[in-house]
Amino acid sequence: MINSLLCARNALLTFASQTLKQHPKRVTSAIAALLLGGGGGAFALASYAPDASELPVREVLESVQALPLNVASDALDVQAFKLFRSEVTRSSDTADTLLKRLGVDDEAAASFLRADATARQVLLGRSGRNVTAETSEHNSLLKLSARWSADSDGNFKRLVVEKTPQGFQSRIESAPLSASTRLASGTIQTSLFAATDDAKIPDSIATQVTEIFSGDIDFHRSLRKGDRFSVVYETLEGDGEPLRTGRVLSVEFVNGGKTFQAMWFQDPVAGSTPAADGASAADSRSKGGYYTLDGQSLRRAYLASPVEFSRITSGFKMRFHPLLHVWKAHQGVDYAAPTGTAVRSVGDGVVDFAGVQNGYGNVIILQHRNNYKTVYAHLSRINVHKGESVSQGQNIGAVGATGWATGPHLHFEYRINNVYHDPLTIARENNTVPLSASAKPAFARLASENRVALSAAATLQQTSAQ
Repeated sequence: MINSLLCARNALLTFASQTLKQHPKRVTSAIAALLLGGGGGAFALASYAPDASELPVREVLESVQALPLNVASDALDVQAFKLFRSEVTRSSDTADTLLKRLGVDDEAAASFLRADATARQVLLGRSGRNVTAETSEHNSLLKLSARWSADSDGNFKRLVVEKTPQGFQSRIESAPLSASTRLASGTIQTSLFAATDDAKIPDSIATQVTEIFSGDIDFHRSLRKGDRFSVVYETLEGDGEPLRTGRVLSVEFVNGGKTFQAMWFQDPVAGSTPAADGASAADSRSKGGYYTLDGQSLRRAYLASPVEFSRITSGFKMRFHPLLHVWKAHQGVDYAAPTGTAVRSVGDGVVDFAGVQNGYGNVIILQHRNNYKTVYAHLSRINVHKGESVSQGQNIGAVGATGWATGPHLHFEYRINNVYHDPLTIARENNTVPLSASAKPAFARLASENRVALSAAATLQQTSAQ
């Protein structure tokens, strides 16, 4: 029995010795695992596969065919970069001066612009048009695009001059304008237009602001230093470039400590907007209008002024007549403006007279409802004729100095039952039209959004001041 055990022990030792010699690393790993695992875990068996370091290594050599040189050169050409530059055209521009400002050095392109009838007509000598040039790294012209807004149908025009294998070619394209929203604010120091210039607000937006609040604020006489305003307005863009301004979307004006707010709203409910001055509900609905943020319409029967924002030189009062040299009642208001300035109807009506009349010179008399008449005198041009219907804001003539006038201006009168009245008080005496009940939910949602937008616009000035 003892001899059998001794033989078995010797055989086991011999096997272990041989295994250790053949697989020293595997056995060592197995022993380490056994020691770390202790007596309570599962044991992993060591693999007795050959050691990777002992495996034979074989070297394989293969030839590689290089790409042709012209293929590598073409690949480099694909990586050639392009340059893009933008400018605004000037009335004095020639083909050479415009291309030079765009960084283009290409005599063939300049020759084409000089010779092409389309480019000469819509680009050269036209100011204010946005132009983008696409050039190679050598500053030769690849493509030139000029954009402008000439239509009122929501589209803009685009001139494209492009280099082709046959040479340069030009074409005119039309594309829809896109609207973006801008915020701005300012404070009156000297005048409204000086403040809007400082805030980089376009003059057309400032003019709209005066129109919106014309029945509540006398922009000729009531502005004070420290009055402030915030405005949210549209900018109409073509290819991402601003081409012209749209309408004021909402505005807040603080005049003498009193706050006025307004927003644009188009009544979506058919037949919900009452007609003004005999206009149909559909007409009013399609145009939309301005309302206070609590739903009161700001559209009145009469505009406050027959010309866009201008200076009053003589009011409704007794004055020493500059030509007759006597004291005489001045039965209207005189607006100073350059010859040719557009004159507009302050309300819907019918032309009662259009022609020459004594000291009035060229004059237009409009008949409105309720025996109201308005008179527009000293005109340089008359654009309407007797019996024609006109709408509020319509261009009916131009400022001039005909008749008894010492210089270009518009003499404007109100007559009610043939009695003269002060034009500066008429607009503020007209009732406004309330918002329809059916449109109030949509209006309330939009008013809430505009309050937030106006608040954000007001913070712009506070941030810039800091």
